[in-house]
Amino acid sequence: MPESSEQIERKRFVPRPAQAEVLAYRGGKMGVSAVPGSGKTATLSYLAASLVANADLADDQEVLIVTLVKSAVGNFATSMRNYLQGEFDLLPYLGYRVRTLHGLANDIVHERPGLVGLSDAFTVLDERASDDILDEAVETWTRTNPDAADAFLNGEHFANQYTRNHHWPDTVKSVASAFIKQAKDMQITHDEAIERIQKHPQNLPLASICTTLYEQYERGLRYRGAVDFQDLIRLALRILQRDADYLARLRRRFPYILEDEAQDSSKLQEEILRLLAGEGGNWVRVGDPNQAIYETFTTANPRYLRDFMDEIDVKALALPNSGRNTQSIISLANALIDWSLRHPNAAIRSKQPLTEPHIEPTPAGDPQGNPPDDAQAVYLMGEKYTGDQEREAVIQSLKQWLPENGHRTCAVLLPINSSGAKMVQRLRAENIPYVENLRSTSGTRAIVGSLTRVLGYLEDPTNSQLLADVYRVWRRDDRGDEDAERSINNVAKVLRGVKTVEDYLYPRKSDWLEDTVEDDETMIAHLGQFRAMIQRWQAAVDLPIDQLVLTVGGDLFRLDTDIATAYSVALHLRRFHELHPEARMPEFTEELREIAKGNRNFNGMSDSEDTFDPDKHKGEVTVTTMHKAKGLEWDRVYIMSANNYIFPSDDPFDSFMSEKWFVRDGLNLEAEALAQLAALKEGSDYVPGQATKAARVEYAAERLRLLYVAITRARRELVITWNSGRNGDQIEARPAAYLRGWWAQQQEAES
Repeated sequence: MPESSEQIERKRFVPRPAQAEVLAYRGGKMGVSAVPGSGKTATLSYLAASLVANADLADDQEVLIVTLVKSAVGNFATSMRNYLQGEFDLLPYLGYRVRTLHGLANDIVHERPGLVGLSDAFTVLDERASDDILDEAVETWTRTNPDAADAFLNGEHFANQYTRNHHWPDTVKSVASAFIKQAKDMQITHDEAIERIQKHPQNLPLASICTTLYEQYERGLRYRGAVDFQDLIRLALRILQRDADYLARLRRRFPYILEDEAQDSSKLQEEILRLLAGEGGNWVRVGDPNQAIYETFTTANPRYLRDFMDEIDVKALALPNSGRNTQSIISLANALIDWSLRHPNAAIRSKQPLTEPHIEPTPAGDPQGNPPDDAQAVYLMGEKYTGDQEREAVIQSLKQWLPENGHRTCAVLLPINSSGAKMVQRLRAENIPYVENLRSTSGTRAIVGSLTRVLGYLEDPTNSQLLADVYRVWRRDDRGDEDAERSINNVAKVLRGVKTVEDYLYPRKSDWLEDTVEDDETMIAHLGQFRAMIQRWQAAVDLPIDQLVLTVGGDLFRLDTDIATAYSVALHLRRFHELHPEARMPEFTEELREIAKGNRNFNGMSDSEDTFDPDKHKGEVTVTTMHKAKGLEWDRVYIMSANNYIFPSDDPFDSFMSEKWFVRDGLNLEAEALAQLAALKEGSDYVPGQATKAARVEYAAERLRLLYVAITRARRELVITWNSGRNGDQIEARPAAYLRGWWAQQQEAES
């Protein structure tokens, strides 16, 4: 008779020898380097449950478990409940607290807001709302400073108005965003930044631009009585530094601190936990520096965990055993570690992008042993493909594999969302079952935001600017491609120029569309299709609000998750109308606007964006990015686009995403702005170009870790392909070429 889920959950945790060494912890500082698939969450959860059961905790004391994302909070809570009930015969939910780092900081700031100049009613803006504030600041600044781009554009693009009007503002925004985050991590306010700029002997133009935007961004936060995520961390640290009595109470409340995903911790986050632990306190940090893949997007750095583990009073351990992968895939991942340790580029090698421990298979008799090995299930493709050819090769491979493997899981991992969207289109065209895991919670809010824009236009149907915004929403799946972005902006500009919207939507004597775009039959047909859709929506305005939303959603969205979100929106607005019978389009639009900002929740919006479970999609193809694949695993994995643009090695012929083609001297403006910020902080000289060179090295090191993460997602089968890029000038990534050659040698030696 099969066991019930309850019986399975209550099975005893049987640790491997390396896990048992970690579980022997009873106090002090400990750092644990855990390889992919080593069971670190289970080990850390069991350690926490063991401390709750066996440590001498007072009634007002708790073991504090700190992790990175909200979904992990739920995983830990479930594991803790099972261990406490099943193995220690204790009541669940007592003696411990599980928080994200930002959640912990939020708790601290809400208990002492006045100490850092906040009112009791302050709010925390999510990334989307913060992004909107910065968007507004950048738009205002670029409009009032039209010549600011002159100092940064190369000769080819100096007179290009499209670059000035579109690419330049986007770049300014990304540079300013990185500058503001780093400034807050350095605890430099915008006033301090302005003062430092005035005192610095050099002209620092990027820092000056970013500081102006920093000031406008902070003004937007103050107007809303809000702080952002970076503020939470720095303000929490400031409170702990200022209020010794409060810090002492927190130290008593949390005598043990267990930190998960420590490789993704920032300097300020580390300082918060260091203060809470105190000198000689009980602090366990678990992570894998080889899986630190968010350094480019955040202020995190894996060196903080490495440095911690080197401290004299820290016991350093490893969890090297993994039951996730076959021996062949383990060997391939270890070969990548070995190659990185002797990387041909000395600067990259010095960054230690990948380090030991190697992944080791599980010991004999392990209940979660490795899958049976099959060297023939590893395919490292050397063929040079175009992007279309690469997608077609993967499609044909899937057609052969899926019919006989409906009981297994499969994923296609791509570098960016736009690549994933193209793959989804091909899968849909071939009627191959798929599920996309591309968009996160912020993406879900974007769906709500799209519907908000449509309802906003239907509320004011003669507004040409709103009509142009709806057109952008209609083309949402094409974003991310340079040519498509140019087309979208050109058409939106045409629509904004409509003097009377009725002349376009309901032509009488002459057709405004044909008169305006008389020589472009493709655009006429395109805008004719858009016009028909708008007419259909306007005809549906008198329908109940839920039916209107479903009509709009059916035209706008293609991905299953997007359609499901639109359905949830429709149900939410129907209930809203039942509670507010007097509500009309303005009230519906405002309700969605509040949801999109994160000020209102509904059951289609979840902040646990990382709860995707591959095992629920057997026989389907999961399409996701390499970054979102972290923490997940599939039986068969395709890694696409393994070229020198996605995985550069800082060779002379490599190009880098962060270096814009229209910027002079190949400068990475984001890196240069952060270097100018560092010069302000340290009072040192700024040398143009040095930061760009250093950023290439850092980026190449991080991309090696990303490749390592992607490889270790595969349980049984792995396929790696590459393409020559948009211009046909990219080559196979150096690490991918090395692995392909190394693998061929291994197979020859064994044959």
